[in-house]
Amino acid sequence: MTAKTLFDKIWDTHVVNQIEGGPSVLYIDRHLIHEVTSPQAFSGLEKRQLSVFRPERTVATADHNVPTINQHLPIDDELSRFQVNKLTENCERHGITLYGLNHPYQGIVHVIGPQLGLTQPGMTIVCGDSHTSTHGAFGSIAFGIGTSEVEMVLATQCILQLKPKKMRITVNGQLQENVTPKDVILYIISQISASGATGYFVEYAGEVFRNMTMEGRMTVCNMSIEMGARGGLIAPDETTFDYLKGKEFAPHGKDWDKALSYWQTLYSDEDAQFDHEITFYASDIEPMITYGTNPGMGIKITGSIPRLADIEEKERLSFSKSMQYMGFENGERIIGKPVDYVFIGSCTNGRIEDLRAVAAYVKGKKKADNITAWIVPGSKQVEKQAIEEGIVEVLEAAGFKMRQPGCSACLAMNDDKIPKGKYAVSTSNRNFEGRQGPGARTMLASPLTAAAVAVAGKIVDPRTV
Repeated sequence: MTAKTLFDKIWDTHVVNQIEGGPSVLYIDRHLIHEVTSPQAFSGLEKRQLSVFRPERTVATADHNVPTINQHLPIDDELSRFQVNKLTENCERHGITLYGLNHPYQGIVHVIGPQLGLTQPGMTIVCGDSHTSTHGAFGSIAFGIGTSEVEMVLATQCILQLKPKKMRITVNGQLQENVTPKDVILYIISQISASGATGYFVEYAGEVFRNMTMEGRMTVCNMSIEMGARGGLIAPDETTFDYLKGKEFAPHGKDWDKALSYWQTLYSDEDAQFDHEITFYASDIEPMITYGTNPGMGIKITGSIPRLADIEEKERLSFSKSMQYMGFENGERIIGKPVDYVFIGSCTNGRIEDLRAVAAYVKGKKKADNITAWIVPGSKQVEKQAIEEGIVEVLEAAGFKMRQPGCSACLAMNDDKIPKGKYAVSTSNRNFEGRQGPGARTMLASPLTAAAVAVAGKIVDPRTV
């Protein structure tokens, strides 16, 4: 019997048909939708007089451009209001479960899926959002799709996909104190570049990922797309099973036993072949921060921005353009740089574990006067937990204010925009030009680093303050 990778095991069992010399017709177990990429897809169905093939396989929420203040009021922004209303209308028409504003399960689509047990090992999961790779933390094939593909899945519960190549990234050893999963993935991307995994689906292996919580694994898989990968996944284990047990939409009773026996087969066989293998060592990883305009432009927080002479010649023009946009100089250090905004949230780091880390750090301290800090929980459930655990009380005593769930300043599709020219340390996933608002200057970091920056009012090493 041929040895298989985890990716092959899941992919092969979901191929409905293989087009010779072309893509696979892949069955999709779970389809997640939100208000931004679904309206056109539903319009396409209506034009062709089609219904949703399996509405029970689709779950919807409002997250991308919803306000994070006064969510109980009608949305002021006309486009946002239209999209949220259209999502409600389409879900009612087609019998799709919707967790809209003020529903106790509402939140960022990649936060609520795992929280509710909708995300499970061995599944194929898609959403009209690139960070669908988050769900791969559970040992599933999860990837983002375009609007026309959203329509395809709604109509057929299948999608046409070329099978990607397979890469395994192994990180062994013990992480230093205060080095977080966000630092691990930022380090990996800084080493292989923002395009280093293009064409691949990545499996993460080794002690570092085995020792991570599920929330840490989700952070890592979330940012797989930021190195060009189609997605990322981690083989499920006892940590996965313990996380899922008792979740509302996870299997229960005999169904749990049956599911568990299958989930325990989901790993790469010992002799399985990958198209590319990369190994890193935990001892080399320190708290990270980005300095440029893509997630691959990252350095250790104690390090210096590269000099132009150290950059490959073909990359020098874009590097110089990035430095000009960010207002940084070649070779200078990041430590001590003043900051204006701190954003803690997003599908990368808006979970309860992230808010706990921030609260633990800021307890008994005060936010710097020059910092505007936005703390945005990833879901209503995270918000509820933060209140019950006293996290909100700690944050407010330190001068922070928690907002309501949504994608917020991660992509600035609502009012949460960083002003032009201002510096923001963000726990989100992208630092592209204008990503957090026209002219905004973004530096990506972990929640712990962001909390330290918020208190200091400048870039600091969270290990030394």
